[in-house]
Amino acid sequence: MVLLMMIRVYLRLLGAHLRAVLEYRYDALLTIGATVLGQGAGLVFVGAVFAQVPELAGWTRWEVVCVYAMVLLAEGVGSLFFEGTWQLAGMINGGDLDYLLVRPYPVTLQVTGSALGVNGLGNVLLGGVLLVGAVGQVDVDWQPVTIGWAVVLLVSALATKVAINLATNSVAFWLLSPSSSLAAGVHVLGDLARYPITVYGVGLRVLLTLLPVTFVGYFPAAALLGKGVSATVGLLTPVVAVLCLIIARQIFKAGLRRYESAGS
Repeated sequence: MVLLMMIRVYLRLLGAHLRAVLEYRYDALLTIGATVLGQGAGLVFVGAVFAQVPELAGWTRWEVVCVYAMVLLAEGVGSLFFEGTWQLAGMINGGDLDYLLVRPYPVTLQVTGSALGVNGLGNVLLGGVLLVGAVGQVDVDWQPVTIGWAVVLLVSALATKVAINLATNSVAFWLLSPSSSLAAGVHVLGDLARYPITVYGVGLRVLLTLLPVTFVGYFPAAALLGKGVSATVGLLTPVVAVLCLIIARQIFKAGLRRYESAGS
């Protein structure tokens, strides 16, 4: 009952933000359209690469599109439902977090639900279309068990992305800056994980895996597609997702304990 109540309140928070966004419909539509066009530029790059080569580090065109789509979906869900994590630094710096501390609702959920990124809808739509198109082209025998495993991998990838956003933005408790440069930097590095990481040097591969943005798209896709050693590592995606959520929660709680307000 408590969990259902928390979910219902969270959805009402997001609903309020959605109604506010839709007050300016054309602005929202332009934002969604711009997001789709921007992400489409990455697809043009993928198309240009595969116009020259049949495979990229052992990955076919549609296998790379599958990775790309999973990352887009994760980013879209993170923006659409958990955009508030990107507002945390401003809340800390301006003292707005004080209001959240006195309300009878988990502070973490208040923070994550404090904003709605309408641009995330563009990522979700494009990522969904690409993923649906890719699954029919890759060499996978779609049995019920395989479909169930694919759903587990996708949900785990989404959870990992949300956890990374929360953890990196929670560093604002220590940096005391109105914006989180660390979170932005990790997000940019995450864009590199839209492609097979085997095309990069060893150092960059290790960095992307430790962050661990590779578990948002690359390793889950490798596990589903049976890509050798990467597939074996990809089997750990659900475990990594749970660990990331626990670590992100602990970092947020540690930061909350040292929060001293911004004064009046």
